[in-house]
Amino acid sequence: MTMTLDQAQALDAADPLAFARARFRLPDGVIYLDGNSLGALPAATPGALAEVAERQWGDDLITSWNRHGWIDAPGRVAALLAPIVGAAPDELLFADSTSVTLFKLLAAAVQARPGRSVILSEDGNFPTDLHVAQGLARLVPSLTLKTVPAGNVASAIDGDTAVVMLTHVDYRGGAVHDMASVNSAAHAAGALTLWDLSHSAGALALDLAGSGCDLAVGCGYKYLNGGPGAPAFLFVAKPLQEQLHSPLSGWMGHAEPFAFEPAHRPAAGIARFLTGTPPILALAALEAGLATFDGIAMADLEAKSRALSQVFISEVEARCGGEVRLASPAARGSHVAFAHPHAYAVMQALIARGVIGDVRAPDLLRFGFAPLYNRFAEIWRAAEILGDILATREWDQPRFHQRAKVT
Repeated sequence: MTMTLDQAQALDAADPLAFARARFRLPDGVIYLDGNSLGALPAATPGALAEVAERQWGDDLITSWNRHGWIDAPGRVAALLAPIVGAAPDELLFADSTSVTLFKLLAAAVQARPGRSVILSEDGNFPTDLHVAQGLARLVPSLTLKTVPAGNVASAIDGDTAVVMLTHVDYRGGAVHDMASVNSAAHAAGALTLWDLSHSAGALALDLAGSGCDLAVGCGYKYLNGGPGAPAFLFVAKPLQEQLHSPLSGWMGHAEPFAFEPAHRPAAGIARFLTGTPPILALAALEAGLATFDGIAMADLEAKSRALSQVFISEVEARCGGEVRLASPAARGSHVAFAHPHAYAVMQALIARGVIGDVRAPDLLRFGFAPLYNRFAEIWRAAEILGDILATREWDQPRFHQRAKVT
């Protein structure tokens, strides 16, 4: 039995996070369910970018590195992330892309565990994470990337494991690893853990410190609303910061960057993981994105995420019968996947009707729920439109089968 629109609107009226939607600029007539790939535009971002570009860069030029604190932006902006991921401000830094930060921390972790030769991961980990580990293994011939089924990770950790590298929330179906349990198993064997939080940060209530996390990375452009290509963040637990060394020892990670010494002396603390000049315009957009979480309790945000996804699942299953198959487990992140043999064409038909999600090969329709701005009524409407597209086979038009580069 399906929910009525009135019932969905009643859920919106009772939503304690409803006020946050006004912090975003969302186009009329569009139901945006792809915030797990690119967050919506915060209303404050254009003004923030104009301030930095026109006033700071335009008027104050290079003096802005001191006058407006550009030089401290990677750490200052990262401090805003601390309550979102459950870490101390001085354990976080924004720098580079997710893949580059992953490489830095992975190499540093391996170096910190001499005599151990294995990077342990799961078979279905996000491909680029596996690619990064494969690249590191090519550079270090004694190193091996070992992958096992997700459920076997903890039991596969042994005395040869240098670091366990996992994505907290699976990018396809949204399955969630038990972070505290994996951390405990790794530490018992003397190994480190490195988590990719790209589909977790800003969507789930995280406690990196309380769960015993060693290292983590995550992107800034998904649930953190930092804009396309936003810088990534890295987390290094305080006790490890002086033990680890970045393999990309650039000048911004030097103890005194403007001393211009030929030999590298790593900066104290988290700053040693900086490499090149901070991308100030990108960090300004990211700072505006993180401000959308002001006054938000992450427990409330996660609760709304689960409620949104459950409403959507119930509505889709009631309306779509045997046309699609739920491909997400009960313990999941903030996106839901349904399998359909013509997923790409179905999604293109949805987009043409104003419902934006995405597809993951080979057959998954993926719908992301951003609790700061998604409403129950639009989730209800998205399920209704999907049901209509499947019932009428609207998706089976030649134009919906034409593949674009980005899926």
